[in-house]
Amino acid sequence: MRSVFSEYLVSITDTVKDMVARLAETYDYVSALATDSKGFAVRISNSSKSASNRTMTTERGIVFRVSRRGLYSEYAFNDLDPEKEDEAMERLEQALEDQYDLLYSAGVREYETPELDDEPLELFVEKETEILPEDCELETMVNDLVDICEKAKQMDERVVECYTSAQSTHISKMFISRNRFLRQSYVYSEGSVAVVAANEEDNKFAYKAVSGLKGPEIFRDLRSQLEPCIKMADELLSSERIVPGEYEIITDPSVTGLIAHEAFGHGVEMDMFVKERALGKYYIDKRVGSDKVTMHEGALCAENVTSYAFDDEGTLAGDVTEIENGILKTGICDALSAKRLGTVPTGNGKRENYAHKVYTRMTNTIFDSGTDSLEDMISSIKKGYLLEGCESGMEDPKHWGIQCIVSLGREIIDGKLTGKIVSPVIMTGYVPDLLGNISMVSSDREVFGSGGCGKGHKEWVKVADGGPYLKTIGRLG
Repeated sequence: MRSVFSEYLVSITDTVKDMVARLAETYDYVSALATDSKGFAVRISNSSKSASNRTMTTERGIVFRVSRRGLYSEYAFNDLDPEKEDEAMERLEQALEDQYDLLYSAGVREYETPELDDEPLELFVEKETEILPEDCELETMVNDLVDICEKAKQMDERVVECYTSAQSTHISKMFISRNRFLRQSYVYSEGSVAVVAANEEDNKFAYKAVSGLKGPEIFRDLRSQLEPCIKMADELLSSERIVPGEYEIITDPSVTGLIAHEAFGHGVEMDMFVKERALGKYYIDKRVGSDKVTMHEGALCAENVTSYAFDDEGTLAGDVTEIENGILKTGICDALSAKRLGTVPTGNGKRENYAHKVYTRMTNTIFDSGTDSLEDMISSIKKGYLLEGCESGMEDPKHWGIQCIVSLGREIIDGKLTGKIVSPVIMTGYVPDLLGNISMVSSDREVFGSGGCGKGHKEWVKVADGGPYLKTIGRLG
């Protein structure tokens, strides 16, 4: 079935168009982004239950953007009433003028950003889904997750707690400028199963997740994630501490995705280039990895939770080749930063919600597949580890340092898995070294979208990442 476009946005379309036209009499550039998103979030454990009709991306509101003499200003509100257009218009114009008066009186330096492009374009997209979040029976969903939690304790006596989550969001967005009228509607969902297992000496946490550009039907897969989740927790209970050092390593697709996100995530967000906060600016057309490394970024390079048709500035979604055979080709860019840098936007201008500023943000960040098999990769290692399970990571875009926390490592000696498990594992290094040492890339690929990403300590948005198995050299501790 189609992800039907918001009736609310339909009801305010003529009003927004008229307000944009009226603002265009005063300002050099005018646009409006209106959003109406609804969904649910359910979280169950053996000891608690919660259900809500709000998710991370549930919102309803509108933001207007204008420019005058290269200086941009915005104003957002969530109570637009078509019957009170003149009142809303007066409030909007006064707020925008107050902002300009404040900027001019404070002596703010004008950035002299060129006027944003506004070529004529119409687009209407309603992506397919099996079930809409608003049609899902929450009581049934709660009962299913409760059953999974109860099953976890029945399957393994060492499980002391099980956590399950399921959230699904139906997003509708409308972008209107003088010459553009873009509308899109789609559904994304994500869910997880996590367990805490304990013995007399320790307790360990493990999780498995599902995500996709799908409706609540995706949660049928959650039950199948329980057994591998419990198995991982049991393995962690018998794990040992790793001896710190430099090793040959193989990263599973989730860890590969973490590297992609942290190594070439914020470091090639080109609004950071404007602020001189990213080393990537000085490596364009230079080698940053081995010939085996090709990486894509964009809402169109994979289908997952952040695969939209256009971004929050009305730029069509793209598929950007960031790295090609080890050479850094370009970064990703929002529309305003693109103007300031003299380049083109890539469809990566995203807001946390309608009331937040646009930043250059990641969508799908993916290593391309190669031709090697996992078996050949394992057999090629004298002493090293197969790293599995993405936990968290961080990077230093100014110096290209990276730190990734991985769930576990499986020891490899003389080309064979020994059965020894080490945990936790922290992988650190200098990005060009880590990527430069990639010598084998598997032919398969996975994409994961169960997490979010902040800009600094805030501005959270949905992202996805992934890729194949990679063989490289890394510092582990």
